[in-house]
Amino acid sequence: MEAEYKNWVPTGMIIGVGTGALAITVLLVGVSAAGVATGVVGKILFGSLILLLVVLLFAVVVLVRMYNAFSWTGKWQLAKRIIEGVSARVETGAGGKILDVGCGSGALSIACAKRNPGAQVMGIDRWGAEYASFSQALCEHNAQAEGVSARTSFLRGDARKLPFDDESFDAVTSNYCYHNIPANDRLIIILETLRVLRKGGTFVIHDIFSVSKYGDPDVLVDRLRKAGCAQVEFTDTTDGTFMSRCEARTLLLSGSGLLMGTK
Repeated sequence: MEAEYKNWVPTGMIIGVGTGALAITVLLVGVSAAGVATGVVGKILFGSLILLLVVLLFAVVVLVRMYNAFSWTGKWQLAKRIIEGVSARVETGAGGKILDVGCGSGALSIACAKRNPGAQVMGIDRWGAEYASFSQALCEHNAQAEGVSARTSFLRGDARKLPFDDESFDAVTSNYCYHNIPANDRLIIILETLRVLRKGGTFVIHDIFSVSKYGDPDVLVDRLRKAGCAQVEFTDTTDGTFMSRCEARTLLLSGSGLLMGTK
């Protein structure tokens, strides 16, 4: 039995965009053959279709590049690098409890369990339709394949309202989850995660902390301190920590960083 961590870029997305590009190409051929691309209106229509085709083809190139980068078994192995980097910062003693929010295929949960042999790890995810290949069953399969099924469990749930009591965990972590959740203020989501972290426990959150999604990272750190966190720091992971700035830009990961600290 082997673990199957899948890919962060759904193949359905690539197929969908590629199909769209093909449909526009067929439409362009039809428009040209019918001689519709004459006159002002026809030329505007033809030009708009050309522009849309260029955009879709560019999107396909970017998505394929991202797919190759995030392949768990490929040469690039960026996803594996990131998971190993995040899990290396999640530590708890024997008998500790770790929560992974947005566990996906279970990669980070399992990596944390392997690095903390005396801990119990809980992974939670809503497993939405946009990531149809990820599921609770897949996480459980991967945990068994990696030999940590006795110390890991997985549950369907919402990061905005976690189904756990206050201070239930000794450490909480997450990787590229919160930026996908619609929210006017993502601090609220982070505080919900910290609600289930015991006082003195540690948090390690890796995400795309772009200004458009989170605002200024320094302001976010200050707000967490004012909310009662004993220690908070932000680390840019696009400076070679997990990836280069070039990788971050071309893979749409600019703003990636680690928000770490103690409650």
